[in-house]
Amino acid sequence: MKTVTKQPLLQKYLMNNLELANRVVMAPMTRSRADNPENKPTEGLQDEYYAQRASAGLIITEGSQVSKEAVGYVNTPGIYSDAQMEGWKKVTEKVHAANGKIFIQLWHVGRMSHPDFHNGNLPLAPSAINPEAKSFTPDGFKDTVTPKEMTVEDIKRTVQDFKNAAKNAMTAGFDGVEIHSSNGYLFHQFFNATSNHRTDEYGGSIENRARFLFEVLDAVKEVMPENRIGLRLNPSLNGIFGMTMDEETIPTFDYIIEKLNKYDLAYLHLSEPFNDVSDIPFAETEIAKRYRPIYEGTIIINGNFDQEKGNNVIEEGNADLVAFGKPYISNPDLVERFQKNVPLTQWDEDTFYTPGKKGYLDYEAKALNKEEVNS
Repeated sequence: MKTVTKQPLLQKYLMNNLELANRVVMAPMTRSRADNPENKPTEGLQDEYYAQRASAGLIITEGSQVSKEAVGYVNTPGIYSDAQMEGWKKVTEKVHAANGKIFIQLWHVGRMSHPDFHNGNLPLAPSAINPEAKSFTPDGFKDTVTPKEMTVEDIKRTVQDFKNAAKNAMTAGFDGVEIHSSNGYLFHQFFNATSNHRTDEYGGSIENRARFLFEVLDAVKEVMPENRIGLRLNPSLNGIFGMTMDEETIPTFDYIIEKLNKYDLAYLHLSEPFNDVSDIPFAETEIAKRYRPIYEGTIIINGNFDQEKGNNVIEEGNADLVAFGKPYISNPDLVERFQKNVPLTQWDEDTFYTPGKKGYLDYEAKALNKEEVNS
């Protein structure tokens, strides 16, 4: 098989004035390697890990909590302290030295946290509704609890936490930030009527349930260029982390995405359904196709894409960039493999969240070895 050089995935892309070498995105993935008292990126691990994958058009880091209140998983890095900023600087320096581009994902898990992370205090959420899920604590998986309903003061403080985290991210040398408003975490909990029973200005109507997101966007753009802000959404998430779709779910995302056109964002990062939602009458089964005509800016799509599907979705015009998750765990040279048709290495799920280099830094970049390349 001859080397393919004109695949849509391998073409350059100008993402709102940021030039990307290709349209392959490394998706954000929790890897739980920040196993140190400061919850900072571990030197010699995370810096090497991301640098190995710098040939991606864009790297989006693992979710990084914007405050201590935002923590909900063991050994995940933050971006709220000086030590964390210094740790991330080592990451961005190495990625940039390898000619890569990197955004950090800003994260607050809301009710998916556990009192073990908060000195026995309850995690924060829009409403006091238990997601009936599992939280990954230092002592293993534990049942989630009924969270504390956020006061307006709590909400305003959290808006400032995102603003401060974005400022810290730019100080740490990131090319931009992605606001993690997806996958059943804090923003998604505000969007969803089954997790948000508030009766104030942050609950009830679709506009009110989306208010927190736009307050955060408006705050973040005060401390960094608006065209370096990305946003992630998962409209058809159902049955995961206590998220249940209803007849207002898709109209809520329609409203949010239409309103995002008023912002000059870097991109909108969308997920196809994580599981089969074809039997849910008000679910959307093809997210990219639905929102391509609605959103006027750059769309990144993810959700079990392989090389062929990735090329197709770009060629069809339904997305501009494609984010790959698990393939990037075990194939640091994913772009080169696509280019040279080198088969992908299978990942080891047993090492997804374990400390150390095993299953993290020890995957071979086969596409960089001439003898491994098909001709």
